[in-house]
Amino acid sequence: MTAKPDSDRFQSGADKYAAYLETPAGRLRCGLAFANLQDFLVLPQSRRSLRGLDLGCGTAATAVRLARLGIHMTLLDSSSAMLDIAKRAAREAGVDGKIALNHGDAAQAANLFPAGSFDVVLCHNILEYVDDPVAVLRGAARAMRDSSAILSLIVRNQAGEVLKAAIQAGDLAAAEQNFTAQWGHESLYAGKVRLFTAESLQVMLMEASLAVTAKRGLRVVSDYLPPRVSLSAEYERIFELELKLGRRPEFAAVARYTQCLARCTGPVTEDGA
Repeated sequence: MTAKPDSDRFQSGADKYAAYLETPAGRLRCGLAFANLQDFLVLPQSRRSLRGLDLGCGTAATAVRLARLGIHMTLLDSSSAMLDIAKRAAREAGVDGKIALNHGDAAQAANLFPAGSFDVVLCHNILEYVDDPVAVLRGAARAMRDSSAILSLIVRNQAGEVLKAAIQAGDLAAAEQNFTAQWGHESLYAGKVRLFTAESLQVMLMEASLAVTAKRGLRVVSDYLPPRVSLSAEYERIFELELKLGRRPEFAAVARYTQCLARCTGPVTEDGA
């Protein structure tokens, strides 16, 4: 089994994805990820502008936030429909002058951008869809300026799929299966997605000459709150709770998504040697 290699689901589902990001669950995922990234983002005191690369940028939700901080962002996505939304979002936010859009495959990033070009690289929720996650990570590492550059990586956590099946769906058979499952079901696009364990992710990062600086959990409990707790009405309180939980390793281990902040440990070649 491999993830679907083309961008059909992202092309036809771009509007659906954009709408999802406006829901409390979507806002939480993006907002928490950005807050975690900011903890490790050092803006220069000099006039030198930081440069960022967003692999599989989608609708540019995070890239726009970084552009507002003055970072010049380069966006890459295989879906022209996603890029259309990203372009509109940048224009509406008044940061279109700081955002460059590129149509292409994240796995080819090493061939698309000069080595050592970026201070910040985003790789958010893309590895679960590509055929070769390590190739994407190697391309990301190659694009990073030096050991001071930061990579923000978000993947779907296998442990979170176990809890989701048991608590949210009440499907004990699926929960047991997810203990060892390498693939899960993506409800938004109705397709298969790769699941990651802490061990499998660590191996991939090491193969790409990347070392984890910090690990965070995204959406630890918010998906399982009882109906009496409104995710919309209590959004700020839930956000702050999630932020605290996601920074504790014991809670981060069972979150729906894992976010890693990583830096390069050495030069990266095409074959990882």
